[in-house]
Parts: sequence; structure tokens; C-alpha cells
Amino acid sequence: MLENNLSKDKIIGEFQKKAKDTGSSEVQIALLTNRINYLTEHFKKNRKDNHSREGMIKLISRRRRLIAYLKKKDFKKYEEIIKKLNLRK
Repeated sequence: MLENNLSKDKIIGEFQKKAKDTGSSEVQIALLTNRINYLTEHFKKNRKDNHSREGMIKLISRRRRLIAYLKKKDFKKYEEIIKKLNLRK
């Protein structure tokens, strides 16, 4: 759990707009992407963990809504974060 917390601080530091910014769309999208990637690896080992799979689906839909909001609000930031997180091909 400690390693995840360190990576969380690193992600926040990389995507924040200013000091102590933890709630901006960019930071939230990056944190959700990190959690989704972790759960994807988890499901490779635990195929029958349907309870966690339901939680991951909720995380994916939350991230999708945040990305849509960012695209509507600031298209340049949207393109930048999509490229940085390697979300779309």
C-alpha cells in the first residue's frame, strides 16, 4: 500500500496545475488511469474476481466522463493528457 501511495504522490506532482492541486480533471484522470491499469493486471491473475471488476467498470465510466468534460472545456489539455497517458491510439 505504501508503494501505491508514493506513486500517487508522484502522479499528482506530475499532473497538477499548481501546488496543492489534487482535484483538477487532469490529476483525477491520471489517478483513475493508474488504478485501472493496476486492476487490469490484477484480473490477469484473478479471472473470477467479479466484485472488483464491477468497481473497475465504475472507475472507467468516471474517467470517461472526466475526459469528455476536459475535451469540452479545454481541447488542448485534453490532447496533451491523452498523449501523456497513452489512452487513445
